[in-house]
Amino acid sequence: MWCRRLACLYPVARALQRHVVRKQVLRSSISHKNVTAVHRWFSTAPDVKVCSWVLHKDHLEVLYSGTCMRFNYVWLRDHCRSASCYNAKTNQRSLDTATVDLDIQPALVRADETTLYLTWPDGHMTRYGLEWLVQNSYEGQKQQLVQPRILWNERIYKEANVPSVSYSEFLKTSEGLRAFLQNFLLYGIAFVDDVPATYEDTERVAERISHIRETIYGKMWNLTSDFSRGDTAYTKLALDRHTDTTYFQEPCGMQLFHCLRHEGTGGRTLLVDGFYAADQVRHDYPNDFELLSNVPLKHEYIENMAGSNNHMVGIGPVLNVYPWNKELYMIRYNNYDRAVISTVPYDIVQQWYIAHRRLTNELRRHENELWVKLKPGKVLFVDNWRVLHGRESFTGYRQICGCYLTRDDVLNTSRLLGLKA
Repeated sequence: MWCRRLACLYPVARALQRHVVRKQVLRSSISHKNVTAVHRWFSTAPDVKVCSWVLHKDHLEVLYSGTCMRFNYVWLRDHCRSASCYNAKTNQRSLDTATVDLDIQPALVRADETTLYLTWPDGHMTRYGLEWLVQNSYEGQKQQLVQPRILWNERIYKEANVPSVSYSEFLKTSEGLRAFLQNFLLYGIAFVDDVPATYEDTERVAERISHIRETIYGKMWNLTSDFSRGDTAYTKLALDRHTDTTYFQEPCGMQLFHCLRHEGTGGRTLLVDGFYAADQVRHDYPNDFELLSNVPLKHEYIENMAGSNNHMVGIGPVLNVYPWNKELYMIRYNNYDRAVISTVPYDIVQQWYIAHRRLTNELRRHENELWVKLKPGKVLFVDNWRVLHGRESFTGYRQICGCYLTRDDVLNTSRLLGLKA
């Protein structure tokens, strides 16, 4: 492929361009009738970042800043940002994609140091910033993380000495909120200190970030060991590491816990970075990682209690990855709520159990466990798509309040504060 060849010769190509491409290359263009036969590279004038391109029958190949990109012609026409094709005020497309000729090819192509210019057969011109193309090309996206993060075990997290944010800073300043969200995005957990130990103040903390997601458990919930719901969480028993609401088609993205009162012993909270454990599996057993990210499973919640009757079913793989860069974005792990495995054929299910066991072993490594004693005033936020939580058994009366937050709103708040999310 031209991209592979030219990428290897990129340093040489730049040197040659300084000597050869000094004439009117910026005016170089290709007539529409010859596009399908062109295999000659065209370049911008020499600069720190040069742009070279070649036209193929159905796509344009562009080399810029060391990235070799391929753009389908329909894609190039569809993403035009001219005033007639894109509403810059609403950031919405105005062009009717269904009207674009599926066999369209550019009539003219040229570039300067910053911009690629395409003229279409009807005379319409599309301009693309070269940096924009790098950021938005498939090849460029493969080199980027949608959400940067720091994977951790107990030692890594404790050595990072991640600071908590005070209740006052969190509520009253953008800097405090931004620092909190930065911690949350990087580590998947974050704390707010000095919160009054009341239901109302806990709700106020939650709503500082996002709309509270109302579920079958209500909006805010009070959790004690009264077994008022058909869930092990409403007992004094220990809970193994897990993510919540795996039985939702879209599991809740963020949750918070605030211990309002505990008169007894035990009850420490367990936190495990699921992405760290999954990354170990990816490194040591790539085929098992692939299996866990491709085999869909059912999780379900069946509840028949007085006043609470529910049957929830969620379907998805244990590990969820973006297909273009294989970045892990969600772990759905809950051995309590996993339903009958009926979505895996018999000749694969044994290997699935092996893969699941390897992930479980990583999640249960002692060095991966972070134990936290929640006390009145300390609110814990957990990324439910990443960090597994559990608890040790306890004695006495223990009251925890909390809620789930809408993930989209959490990420929206983060982006508005200038964070990559």
